[in-house]
Amino acid sequence: MENKIEPELKKPKRGNVFYVGLISFFGGISQDIFVPILPLYMTSILGLDKVFIGISEGLVTSGASIFKLVAGFLSDKFGKRKPFVFLGYFFSFLARPLLAVFTGATAVLSLRFLDGVGKGMKDSPKDALIADSALQKTRGKEFGIARTLDTFGSVVGPLVLFALLYVLGDNPSRYHIILLLTTVPLFFTFVILKYKVKETPVAVKTDINVLKVSLPRKFYIFLSIILLFSIGNSSDAFLVLRAQNVGVAILAIPLIYALFNFVYASASIPLGSLSDRIGREKVIILGWLAFSLSYFGFAFASSSYQIWLLFAFYGLYYATTEGVAKAFIADMVPADHRGRAYGIYNTSIGLVSLPASLIAGIIWEKVSPSAPFFFGGIISFIAVIALTLTSRYVFR
Repeated sequence: MENKIEPELKKPKRGNVFYVGLISFFGGISQDIFVPILPLYMTSILGLDKVFIGISEGLVTSGASIFKLVAGFLSDKFGKRKPFVFLGYFFSFLARPLLAVFTGATAVLSLRFLDGVGKGMKDSPKDALIADSALQKTRGKEFGIARTLDTFGSVVGPLVLFALLYVLGDNPSRYHIILLLTTVPLFFTFVILKYKVKETPVAVKTDINVLKVSLPRKFYIFLSIILLFSIGNSSDAFLVLRAQNVGVAILAIPLIYALFNFVYASASIPLGSLSDRIGREKVIILGWLAFSLSYFGFAFASSSYQIWLLFAFYGLYYATTEGVAKAFIADMVPADHRGRAYGIYNTSIGLVSLPASLIAGIIWEKVSPSAPFFFGGIISFIAVIALTLTSRYVFR
């Protein structure tokens, strides 16, 4: 799709994308030291049920999503991305270790919300940094590079988690020790952000009114289809719970998570480059088909080895959609509006995650553990049809 609206701005050093990806690498290690076992910690240690997990994870993402919108708008208004990225990582730096100290349901929900606020603060400005640092003709590849570094952090994180679980054994404090260690990788993100990541040249618009957002119609059409898909895309916590439900040992879950992220990281650059050649929409459609097949697989799974294969295949869904969708938005939206566009995009998806995860939790408890995956597979297939038709008649 040809883009005629992007102004030619002086580009920063090409290494900027790499360093933005590198802070995501260490941020990913911090996150995925504890995320694979968080649902197990909440159920087996804290005694919370699946509906509460669905509500809490959905509410965390949805409630925090407003900060993606705010950070996106403000980063455009002030022409600065880095301060919001720093603030986002700092909130996570505070919230994660405190989960080991405060274990009541309300406290856990509040701390998860603070961690989500951190994610919200950094995501849109960080996406804008990548988009502003990349040439349009290689933007899919550049987002793929950033996603690869980010996701390799999510490969290393579960491997570190596996080593910690192995060393700590049945130590009753193992979860708390792991949560405290999540702060270590975040020190590296602060150093790299301060000394290596450069601000991108964005025209400051002092008269921006956050209530008057003028973005291309195609952006909103694409967003509406993404939201349809997101109704069936519940929290990945349910994938971990499904793995345990089928019989996967707790010690194996970090390795499965590492495998998933390895596939995701390895495929992000080639699939991002593929979107530069054949079009963003086609690659996203392939990703949603992979999601649909994966979810149907999780619904029918009955053996541990199937979970390993399904998590690996599920990584292809992320590789074909995460970076590519954001590159697609950058193609549609001019540079001085991208912070807002990513804010609206991230916030909208986050808000939908609450009903999506709530539905999954209720269906799991009331129907069966496989039911949420049937639901997600059907919704994603409907979204594939919608994007295919829209690609033919709107995005051409």
